[in-house]
Amino acid sequence: MIGDSTVRNQSGNGGSGQWGWGTFLQDFFDSTKVEVHNHAMAGRSTRTFIKEGRWEKVMESLKPGDYVIMQFGHNEGSKPDTTRGGYRGVLRGMGDETQELIWPDGTVETVHTYGWYLMKFIKEAKSKGAYPIVASMIPRNKFQDGSVERANMDFGLWAKEAARRAGAGFVDLNSIVADQYDQWGPEVVKGLFEKDHTHTNEAGARINAWSVIQGLKSLEDEKLLALLPSKKPTLYLIGDSTVKNGQGDGSGGLWGWGDFIAPYFDKEKIKVENHALGGTSSRTFQTYGLWNKVLDKIEPGDFVIMQFGHNDSSPLNDDARARGTIRGSGLEALHIYNPITKQQETVYSYGQYLRNMILDAKAKGATPIVCSLVPRNSWNEGKVNRASDGYGLWAKEAAERAEVIFIDLNTIIADGYESKGEAFVREHYFNTKDHTHTIEEGAKFNAEAVVKGISRNPENPLNGYLKK
Repeated sequence: MIGDSTVRNQSGNGGSGQWGWGTFLQDFFDSTKVEVHNHAMAGRSTRTFIKEGRWEKVMESLKPGDYVIMQFGHNEGSKPDTTRGGYRGVLRGMGDETQELIWPDGTVETVHTYGWYLMKFIKEAKSKGAYPIVASMIPRNKFQDGSVERANMDFGLWAKEAARRAGAGFVDLNSIVADQYDQWGPEVVKGLFEKDHTHTNEAGARINAWSVIQGLKSLEDEKLLALLPSKKPTLYLIGDSTVKNGQGDGSGGLWGWGDFIAPYFDKEKIKVENHALGGTSSRTFQTYGLWNKVLDKIEPGDFVIMQFGHNDSSPLNDDARARGTIRGSGLEALHIYNPITKQQETVYSYGQYLRNMILDAKAKGATPIVCSLVPRNSWNEGKVNRASDGYGLWAKEAAERAEVIFIDLNTIIADGYESKGEAFVREHYFNTKDHTHTIEEGAKFNAEAVVKGISRNPENPLNGYLKK
């Protein structure tokens, strides 16, 4: 990789709290098949990357079959001259026009257009038998009228044209990331930029690396795709006691659906791990550190199914559990004193807690899937009481805003219960003392409902792992 600080910031170790996406790209590749070398350098433009001899060093190491990903543009905007303000600027556009500069020591430099420099990288990489790929620069955290500022009329456009003219692959990284930022909105995106509007923190850099991978996949380069991990992925389940009751051993005769879903999957293709914990909400699953333990295990290509909601309606700051969340899926927040942790805490909406985990999973290269909560054994005139106006709706909104797959498990199961009838469901799926937690037969029915939700959506990639 070659580029500027958005690809590799300073030493690449995040010491300043700012990271480039190139630091994390190796995580998305099979390390037994490919090594990722990040030669980007903060503060450089296409012009200075060549002028300082950095490209020459990269060329010396290139071998036939290598790939070169280049992403520049953030430092090219100033008018080229020999001052500190213009020493890295280039001529705008794609043309052959040049400008002669005379440095104080008498050295003459010929400055070219941005497109010219990119095409030089492309042609010279090809001369070594390498495969060049141009990426348009990542967008800054600059919003106007609710939309992030894009580069599709200047540097992004010229990057695309340079790739076309010189015959290189092109990843429209600017648009891929900007589309995601627009979906999340300014309040969420600002959490990825802690110190300025250009350089991301670790989470932002990981998301950008994941976006690069999505762009590379769209190139449909079989040799490149073969370098991505071929290991068996893991499906992680997270949630409350309706996903895993107690230790998942049927204590008290109660089970969660997560304990019975693995047999529906081809164990030769995917592993299933149930990390749900009874009594947790979308908030406490994170604040208790349970989500971080799962997150540490997640690798690119994995999946996460999350289902919360039953405990989110609890009080925010009671002396018993303090596990509630703000009702809704917006950006509301409330500062409280938590009597359990004996610390101040900012509590967010149910939807925001879901989006936090979605964002984290995406940043690790995993595919998050949101389920609405399973319905309780609660009826009114022969109909199951549903969550379509509450937590079921808010789970859907969180998934839609984050552009991830949503399974309306609440509706699927409620429809199934009603087809069986109230008397049958009460007798076969629940015991007489509990209207929330299922016995074994009910948990198996709910697990099958999750699989139905997966199979009904042809765009759900988990379909490829289900038994035929």
